[in-house]
Amino acid sequence: MCWSRSHATNFWAMSQTLSRGPVSGTAVKAGSRRRKPFLLDLYGTAVGKKYVMAITGIMGIGFVVGHMVGNLKVYLGVVEENGELVYDIDHYAHFLRELLMPILPYGYALWILRIGLIAAIVLHLHAAYSLTVLNRKARPVRYQSARDYQVASFASRSMRWTGILVVLFIAWHLADLTWGWLNPDYVYGEVYRNIDASLSRVPVAILYIAANIALGIHLFHGMWSLFQSMGWNNPRFNKWRRSIATGLATVVVVGNVSFPIMTLAGVIEYDETAVTHSAYVEADVVETETP
Repeated sequence: MCWSRSHATNFWAMSQTLSRGPVSGTAVKAGSRRRKPFLLDLYGTAVGKKYVMAITGIMGIGFVVGHMVGNLKVYLGVVEENGELVYDIDHYAHFLRELLMPILPYGYALWILRIGLIAAIVLHLHAAYSLTVLNRKARPVRYQSARDYQVASFASRSMRWTGILVVLFIAWHLADLTWGWLNPDYVYGEVYRNIDASLSRVPVAILYIAANIALGIHLFHGMWSLFQSMGWNNPRFNKWRRSIATGLATVVVVGNVSFPIMTLAGVIEYDETAVTHSAYVEADVVETETP
């Protein structure tokens, strides 16, 4: 039986199609390609990265507000606790180290919170960098709704730089008031004394003021844009979103900037004679030195 030239041509085309394998994703055999876990797969997309930025941003906002409110205890001065005259903010710092005791050892819960915050910052930075790379490689990735550049033009354009300034300030802040590396008069456990010793230096006070202004700008646009990234935006509520972003950023900046200003003005001034020998400092030092 003889085949025509057209039959031979069709047979050759079919053999080429079969030999090169399936041409669509649905034709691939199940299990032949290992899939990433859902969360990693989602994070690989621009939308997933924006979700991560929004969620870690909410965590950062919660910490910033809570940290600022806690530091306002510096204005309460000396209080009596367990028969001791101590600065209230020193008592507050001791309370933070005792969180979840005796379930966790002394200071562990505070370090868990710190590590969680550092992880959130790292994820936030990585998501921001990855989005920048994606935007440069492809067309601009827009928000779920159009940005209102009249509301957040300067803040949105400066997000990268204010973010870098905030990260550098966090590193300085930890080295200055948490570890004492940059504070020559640092005494472990005496928060009020350390604040006065640090912020009474004019260059350091100016640094704290400038850094917190940058933080406020970053918070303003961050609050505004996270509503869009999470899909919580509605044109009817844009005015409220702007008010919330402006109000929160203003409260944080005014509260944090007040500390260096009031220290330079002499309102925050450590007085060794106003307190008795603090049992809190002794307990903290003992716990720190215990192997």
